[in-house]
Amino acid sequence: MSASVAVHRNIYTEDRFRQTYGTEDQSGGRERLRDRLAQRCSCSQVDCLHLLKKRLPVCSWLPKYKIRKWLLGDIIAGLTVGIVHIPQGMAFALLTSVAPVYGLYTSFFPVVLYMLFGTGHHVSTGTFAVLSLMTGSVVEQLVPIPLALNSSSPEGTEFEAQRIGVASAVAFLSGIMMLCMCGLQLGFLSTYLSEPIVKAFTSAAAFHVTVSQLQSMLGLRLPRYAGAFSLFKTLASVMENVPNTNLAELVISLLCLAVLVPVKEVNSRFRERLRTPIPVEIITVIIATGITYAFSLDSKYDIQIVGHIPAGFPKPRLPALETVPEIAGDTVAITLVAYAVSVSLAMIYADKHGYSIDPNQELLAHGISNTVSSLFTCFPNSATLATTNVLESAGGHTQLAGLFTSLVVLIVLLLIGPLFYFLPKAVLACINVTSLRQMFLLFQDLPDLWRISQIDFMVWLVTWLSVVVLNVDLGLAIGVVFSMMTVICRTQRASCSVLGRAANTEIYRSINNHNKCYEVPGVKILTYNGPIYYGNRSFFKADMAQLLGLTPERIRSREKALKAMEKREREAISSVEQGVTDSSFSSKNDLFRSEMAEGEVQAVLIDCSSVIFVDVAGARLFIQMCMECQKFGVRIYLANCNESVLKILTSSGLMNYMNPQHIFVTIHDAVEKPPENNTTVWV
Repeated sequence: MSASVAVHRNIYTEDRFRQTYGTEDQSGGRERLRDRLAQRCSCSQVDCLHLLKKRLPVCSWLPKYKIRKWLLGDIIAGLTVGIVHIPQGMAFALLTSVAPVYGLYTSFFPVVLYMLFGTGHHVSTGTFAVLSLMTGSVVEQLVPIPLALNSSSPEGTEFEAQRIGVASAVAFLSGIMMLCMCGLQLGFLSTYLSEPIVKAFTSAAAFHVTVSQLQSMLGLRLPRYAGAFSLFKTLASVMENVPNTNLAELVISLLCLAVLVPVKEVNSRFRERLRTPIPVEIITVIIATGITYAFSLDSKYDIQIVGHIPAGFPKPRLPALETVPEIAGDTVAITLVAYAVSVSLAMIYADKHGYSIDPNQELLAHGISNTVSSLFTCFPNSATLATTNVLESAGGHTQLAGLFTSLVVLIVLLLIGPLFYFLPKAVLACINVTSLRQMFLLFQDLPDLWRISQIDFMVWLVTWLSVVVLNVDLGLAIGVVFSMMTVICRTQRASCSVLGRAANTEIYRSINNHNKCYEVPGVKILTYNGPIYYGNRSFFKADMAQLLGLTPERIRSREKALKAMEKREREAISSVEQGVTDSSFSSKNDLFRSEMAEGEVQAVLIDCSSVIFVDVAGARLFIQMCMECQKFGVRIYLANCNESVLKILTSSGLMNYMNPQHIFVTIHDAVEKPPENNTTVWV
């Protein structure tokens, strides 16, 4: 049995509806604005406490911490993530072109700071492969190291200090940018990096990371290329030097891959059954270090090893701020990527576990994290895909898990770090490559993306190709520009269609898609599914003219006909005043009106429900259309205008060309408008 509904109400124009249900005066709005400003500027103990909890979230969630319910899960998850951080931190430091110890620093300080200021309960911060790759490109451009340089010599130490100085400067400037964005409430900027852009970018960056690690896996000492086509230049250089491969390091790489890949696959497939993932990276690091030390592989086979890792904390020092003008452009891209990835991850897990995050507070958290940690020789950091996934799957509940993660890294920094002296760099390169598994699997989303939206598929493909073929920074910029161009093109070419009414209902749908909806006789109901602005006003005008038949020739012809009719009316009036009656006038006039009405549109009703905004050019176009329709003898009506659109139209002088009583609340109100005083409509 189908349900039915009947509504009996008055017909409303916008003016009548506002008089009946709107606010009578606007003084209350001004008073409320003053009250809001006064409230914002007030200062009390309650306001200060609220601000403290908002800007230092640890003061909000820590007093509510459920020890019995959450503590064990946070301890296990924190320790597990800390174990993962150690090898990955050292591995990603190689991507950044700095010593491995700086990766350990970057795995410690940002974790502590985000625990205090972050709003994501399941977010793990630290080193991220894509950011490390982008930062490494900047470092290599500004501080290239000669191949013959001995890393243990004083010159090598000086070059290492210059490189970490540049990397720290990038982190410092990135943090300052995030703090400025937080102050300006620009958290929404991350939305310009859409999901297809972020996924395509990370997937393409994974290829750059893999290719950059080939030389370490093969034991080759090659220069690192930067700029456009760097991936292909690196591949060509590796292929040319394949005969110089260090067989010992190749064997180490193959053995590590043979262990890491299957175990990571087990961790992925049985993540629901495993209480904690198997820490295969740290096990591989320990075994490889022990074997290299026991058999002196570094001296016998010339294997590249990590070397000295100093114990203790680094001394605070300023980054190489003199390089800020040179790194500013690259840092903008690094900042946007870091924030977009961090907020995306935080939102994913917040939605999954039923809480919310504050994007602007996330800007503050990551801004402080990068700014402060850069003073302790850290490179740019953000939320990380792999460790965040490990943290959530291991049973983490709150940011307190970061405390136990930092404790693990702290123990390594203070006590265990020097023991990794004999760790082969080939092992770290293999860890880098295998950590990108999730990024390579993003290709699996392409069939579904093509089925859902071919435009988003093209955004994904263009971004991926741009990043792979050109470079990470330039490719990201091209992806963002292309994505925005698709949005602009879609607003420019929005569809304009004719609506028909479903019989005995107030429902109006496109007659192209609903063959049982019929046009109202004498009324052409049009809808436009997009904004009307300077970029698409010509397309909108062309579509309307085509649907209404408003060609210049027909307008001129109709204008002449109307003038002729008016002339006959004036002549008839003058004849009546003189006492002379033209008996043929009435028949001629009726004949003209019948010719004019036969199959012609008497009124045009524009449904503005999908018009989200109108600019000055669009408003002037409305005025021009009103004038042309008046020349054509057609009246224009509007319906479903939102407040902002209606305000712009009225402010532009549209009411000088249109009767305010021709603007209705709904389409049905306009269609059912009675000729006289009957003001009731049945729906």
